[in-house]
Amino acid sequence: MTEAAVKSARRVFEILEYFDRERRPLGLKDVLDGLGYPASSGSALLKSLVSLGYLDYDRERRSYFPTMRIAVLGGWVHDALFGDGALSGLMNHLHRLTGETVILATQSDLHAQYVHLIHSAEPLQFSVPPGARRPLGNSGMGWLLLSAKSDDEIEKLRRRINAEADEPARLTCEGLMERVGEVRLRGYAFSKHTVSEGAGVIGALLPRGPHGRVYALGVAGPVTRLERKEALIVSELKAGVARLAT
Repeated sequence: MTEAAVKSARRVFEILEYFDRERRPLGLKDVLDGLGYPASSGSALLKSLVSLGYLDYDRERRSYFPTMRIAVLGGWVHDALFGDGALSGLMNHLHRLTGETVILATQSDLHAQYVHLIHSAEPLQFSVPPGARRPLGNSGMGWLLLSAKSDDEIEKLRRRINAEADEPARLTCEGLMERVGEVRLRGYAFSKHTVSEGAGVIGALLPRGPHGRVYALGVAGPVTRLERKEALIVSELKAGVARLAT
């Protein structure tokens, strides 16, 4: 695949995500200014999305707007993730109880990817969107997801991570297995200042999900707040996971 093709594919999703953030009709100039695209390629992409049925074009107002095709495209994913609503109910419960951000994550190659979030209303030092990724070997959610694997599988992933990492970021077998072993022993992870200084995550593994996928559920926020709420969060996480397993 050529670099130009990869760039075009990325820009298509950037355009759709920009509409999701703005939530209003957008003109060509809005998109070009908002995303920093050159006029020629930005115009061509918008016209292509119209011809494919993903955007409508209002000639009178010279603006674009997503069609219902976008709305229904991933509609099945919600049911695949949340099924009867027990998981979404647990996420909402944790959010109401703790007041913190609640994260659902799964493995995406060498990363833990956030597939659903409920954001905190409390002041935060950081904010992440759905789709954000964290290093599998250097994050609380990553250690959780690794803990569900065999030691041999973890070692193979560690070698792949190191092959793609800069020298200072390389993982040692002893260091990674110490983290994973701690998660297995405690039944939950509590990462502090790992990805962002001052921020942390308390999380637990969920029962194996649809299509055999492994998911982790976490409560994220400033480390100082999480430390005060650790006992409550861990208790509610473990109780919720037990209910999902029955």
